[in-house]
Amino acid sequence: MGGKTDLWSCTHCGYTAGKWFGRCPSCGAFNTFARQPDRPRGRTPSRRPPQSVVAANVEEFPRLATGLAGCDRVLGGGLVKGSLVLLAGEPGVGKSTLLLQLGHYAAAFGPVLYATGEESETQVALRARRLACQHPNLFLLAESTVEAVLDATRTLQPVLLLVDSVQAMRSEAVPSIPGSIPQVREVASRLAEAVKGGGPPAILVGHVTKDGTVAGPKSLEHLVDVVLELSGSTSHAHRVLRATKNRFGPALELSLFAMGAKGLEEVPNPSQVLLADRVTGAPGSAATVVLEGLTPLCVEIQALVSPSPLLNPRRVAQGFDAGRLALLLAVMEKRAGIKLVDRDVYVNVAGGLEVAEPAADLAVVAAVFSSFRDSPLPHDAVFFGEVGLLGEVRAVGRGDARLREAETLGFCRAFAPPSVEQLSKPGLVVTGIPDVRALGKHLKLLD
Repeated sequence: MGGKTDLWSCTHCGYTAGKWFGRCPSCGAFNTFARQPDRPRGRTPSRRPPQSVVAANVEEFPRLATGLAGCDRVLGGGLVKGSLVLLAGEPGVGKSTLLLQLGHYAAAFGPVLYATGEESETQVALRARRLACQHPNLFLLAESTVEAVLDATRTLQPVLLLVDSVQAMRSEAVPSIPGSIPQVREVASRLAEAVKGGGPPAILVGHVTKDGTVAGPKSLEHLVDVVLELSGSTSHAHRVLRATKNRFGPALELSLFAMGAKGLEEVPNPSQVLLADRVTGAPGSAATVVLEGLTPLCVEIQALVSPSPLLNPRRVAQGFDAGRLALLLAVMEKRAGIKLVDRDVYVNVAGGLEVAEPAADLAVVAAVFSSFRDSPLPHDAVFFGEVGLLGEVRAVGRGDARLREAETLGFCRAFAPPSVEQLSKPGLVVTGIPDVRALGKHLKLLD
C-alpha cells in the first residue's frame, strides 16, 4: 500500500505505461522501453486568490535587440529576457548562420554562449570567420549533454544562450539516444527551467521532418515561448522568417531575407524584389497579392499550358498546392468550357515562395487562361480571390491591405471578388469578378 509505481516509456515514440513491454503497443518497436527517472516533486502551488485582469500588474518585458530589424519585428521587438525560442527549419536553410549573426550582435552587450552538439568548435569558428562574426565575447562550447551546457551557463552568465540543436543534445538522466522523444522533452524542459528564473533568453535550433513539422514531441512547441520558422529553397537566395507562435508579440509576422556571402540580409521591400525579374507582355504571367501572416506580398504566378503527348497529361505545381491546381483546372473545364484534358499544365510561383492561401486562385486561373489562349494579361493588373467549386469568386480577408500593396507597386487595375469593388481608388480601379467565366470574357480570352 502506498508503494511507488514505476513508469516506463518508449524511447521511439514516447508512449508511457506502468510496466515494461517487449514491444511498444503504440509504435510497434521492439526493446525500446526504458524506466523513466525519478522526478523531484514540484513546488507546492501558490494559494493566492484569483485576481482581476484589470488589477493585475502589467510590466513591459525588457528586450534584447538582435541586430536584424526584420528579426526584431518578427519577435515583437527583440528577445525577451528569460524566454525560450525555438528556431526550426530544413537542413541547409541557414539556421546556424542566423544563430551566429544573432550571437555576434548580442556579444556587444555581454558574453554569449554558443553550445553546439553537432559540430566541433573549429567548424563553428570557421563559419564565424567567413561571416565576419568574430567577437571576443562570443564563446563556443562543443558539448552534447545539457548538464554541461547548464554548468557553462552558470559559470559564464551570458546575455544570450544559443543551442544548436535540441535534437543533438541529451540528458544523462534519460537512458535513450539523442533526438529521441524522451531526450528532446527532457533537454527542452531543463533549458526552460534554467532560463525562466530570470536567466538569459535562449534560442534552440530544431530540425523539421519530411512533412515540414518540427521534429520531436508536440509538447516541444508548447514548452517554448516563441516558435520561429526559417524556410526557403536552397536553389533560391530568399529566406522567409515567420513566427508561428509568440507569447510576447503578434504571431504570423514575417520577414524576407536574402542569403549572401556575409549571411542573411533583410529585404526591405519584398514585393518589389519578388517582381523584379517579371517579364511583361508574356502569356501565362499573372500578379497576385497574398498574405504571409500579416504581411501582404505581391508575387508572380506563372502558367504554361501545352499539348501533351501522354495519355495522362502532367499537372505540375511548384510553390502551389498540386491538389488545388487540379481542382481549379476541373472548375475551368466545367464552368468556363475550355478543354484542358489533353494539355500539360505547369504552374510556378516565381521567387521560390510557397503560397498556401486560396487568394491566389484567381491569379492561377488567369495565368492558365492566358497561356491556353497564348495572349498576355494586362501588365498593370493584379488578381486575387478564392475560386469555389461552382466557379464563383469568393471574398478573401484584408482586401484593403492587398490593394494598398498593389497600388504602392504601381498597379492600376485589380480583378477581385465583387465585395472588394467598392474599394476602388482614383489610382487603382477594382473590377469585381463574379465567376471564372466572367473573368475569361472580361479579359477577352473566352468567346
